[in-house]
Amino acid sequence: MASLARPAPARTPFAEARFMKMLDQPLVLSGELGWLGGDKLERRVDKPQRETSTIADGEVTQTREGRSPRTFSLKRAPQLQVLVDSFVALLGGDASRLDRAFTLEHSGDGARWTLVLTPRDAKVAGAVASIAIDGRGDEARCMRMQEADGDLSIDLLGPLAAQMPAAPTREGLLALCQAPN
Repeated sequence: MASLARPAPARTPFAEARFMKMLDQPLVLSGELGWLGGDKLERRVDKPQRETSTIADGEVTQTREGRSPRTFSLKRAPQLQVLVDSFVALLGGDASRLDRAFTLEHSGDGARWTLVLTPRDAKVAGAVASIAIDGRGDEARCMRMQEADGDLSIDLLGPLAAQMPAAPTREGLLALCQAPN
C-alpha cells in the first residue's frame, strides 16, 4: 500500500470501456483522473464529449460544455462513494481506510499483482460487487469495477490508457491488463 501512495495533487490519464447490458457496443471514454488531496477527486473526460466531474465535501458536481453545472449528493451514488474510498485510500497509502470499507484479496508479488476490493456495506454491495486493480511494481495499470447488475467498467490507467483499442472487448482488455509489460 505504501508504495502506491502519491502526493496530492496526483493526476493520471485514463481510458474506460463500459460494458452495459443495455448497449450493443461498449461506451468508451478517455481523459484524466485526479486526486486533489483529502477526499477530493476530479475526473475530466475529453472524449467522446468534454465533461468534468468533481467530488468534494460529499457532493458531486458535473460540468459539460454548453450546459449548466449539475450538483448532487454523493449519497445518491453509492458507486461513486466506493470509488472515492478506494482512490483516496490507495493514493493516500491508507491501508486502514481501505480495510474499513472493503474486504481485500491480494494476489501476485511486488512485480505483478492484483488487489480485489469487495464492499463491506450491503447497500454499496447492492450497486458495486467488486473493484479489481491490476498493477506492476508501484503502479496501478487497470481498474475493473463489476457492478451488481452485471455491468462492467474497465479503466486503463497511466501510459496503458493510450493502448485502448478502437473496438474494445472484455477479453482483450483483461489480457492487456494482465500482460507482463
